[in-house]
Amino acid sequence: MSDAAGDREDQFTTIVADGNWMYIKGEYKKAIESFSMALTLKPDERDCYVGRSKCYLNMGMYENALSDAEASLKEDTTFFEGLYQKAEALYYMGEFEFGLVFYHRGQKLRPQIQEFRLGIQKTQEAIENCVGSPSSVKLEVKGDLSFLQKDEERTQPITTVEDLTKGKKQQTQKTPRNEKTTKKIFGEFYDDKIYLESLLQDEGLVRGKTKGGESLKDVIRSSLTYLDACTEFSNHEKLINEQGRENKTQQKCSKSRPRAPSERANYLLKSLDKIDAELTCGNAEGSLKKAKHVMKLVQRWSEKEVPNKQEVLGSLHSCIGNALVNLGDMDKALVHHQKDLELAKQCNHSGAMSRAMDNIGKVYAQTGHFTLAIEIWEKKIPLVRGALEKTWLFHEIGWCYLKLDRYEEARDYGVRSLAAADEITDYKWQINANVLVAQSEMKLGNLESSVASFERALTQAELQEDDYVMNSIQKALDEAKPQ
Repeated sequence: MSDAAGDREDQFTTIVADGNWMYIKGEYKKAIESFSMALTLKPDERDCYVGRSKCYLNMGMYENALSDAEASLKEDTTFFEGLYQKAEALYYMGEFEFGLVFYHRGQKLRPQIQEFRLGIQKTQEAIENCVGSPSSVKLEVKGDLSFLQKDEERTQPITTVEDLTKGKKQQTQKTPRNEKTTKKIFGEFYDDKIYLESLLQDEGLVRGKTKGGESLKDVIRSSLTYLDACTEFSNHEKLINEQGRENKTQQKCSKSRPRAPSERANYLLKSLDKIDAELTCGNAEGSLKKAKHVMKLVQRWSEKEVPNKQEVLGSLHSCIGNALVNLGDMDKALVHHQKDLELAKQCNHSGAMSRAMDNIGKVYAQTGHFTLAIEIWEKKIPLVRGALEKTWLFHEIGWCYLKLDRYEEARDYGVRSLAAADEITDYKWQINANVLVAQSEMKLGNLESSVASFERALTQAELQEDDYVMNSIQKALDEAKPQ
């Protein structure tokens, strides 16, 4: 890189950092100036568009916020931060039904990010509160909107959309009245409509059925009904608002715009997502640096500014601990996870306590302190929620007992792990639990029971067509069988 290019990159980084800081301070106009200046240096930098969109959103400039969100999606329509920002802009514009589409699409791409789930919830509530006219079309969306994904899963029977209006005959699909508006709001989803219509022309395809036995033709038509109904619903709502402005005495459906979220809360949510994303992508150093930076900011803020400050600090200690584990610094990682547990106990937050105990146990197990790992994990058992967490926890405790040559305890926890895995038909953990039981039985000298457990694990691996696991189990099975 030349000196000039390096200087340009440094200048860009500095300007973006200034924009982010101005945003945190609530000085949105200055932040917009910084992001706009950064975009003159890198016109396609999507994070700058998202940053500027957030500023516009907090200033109530919703059209500008939507425009920047769409710009961030220009090169990559699966950019989850851009999808979230577009959904937020549509929501605050009062375009609840369209915002719902993008919240759902984001949740499909990043199900672990709770903001998409919360967005779906608040938007559905807004639609329910908004539809007050007896003549309006009420949509019931069952499941998610993953049929909007541009892939082979379009034909999966995921979403059912019903027209609940009574006294009306089922209408055949028709072209929306305002095509330009539909194209602008749906963006790439307009292509989905065209694609779905083309599928209906494929006689061989529409005669088929899904794995669940549902007609593909019905699935495609229900998807088209949703797209058309959304547009009709939007036009109907706008008509009601127009009538309301002309005659104030007439009852109307008012799309009141909720207040934009607190900039600090919004910043923290986004930061925690970015910290997690960095670690997931293998950038432990970047995740650690970001988490430490955010922690310094939160420590300066008061309880009034961040009402759940202790919980936030606990989450950040957890993030720092996980990053340090990835970097191999187990001692420091343990300190941060223990601090997370301490804060969780102060807040009486069972979910955070469970998380901290998970992580502390993992550090102990990875460093060979199996007795300490068992001790902390057994304390966590009363906090466990759901069979999936049970099967994992019981397996890990059993594995630690196996490492300590305490084979009866290892077998007993293996049996408990298997019972939890059977409850949710989780093949991966059924295999793991059966192998743990088999290994324990073999160490106890119960060869017949050991072989039976290995064979069950092998059968499940064959169902999953996992050659690596099959070969490993077969090798262990051969060793377990009497010669």
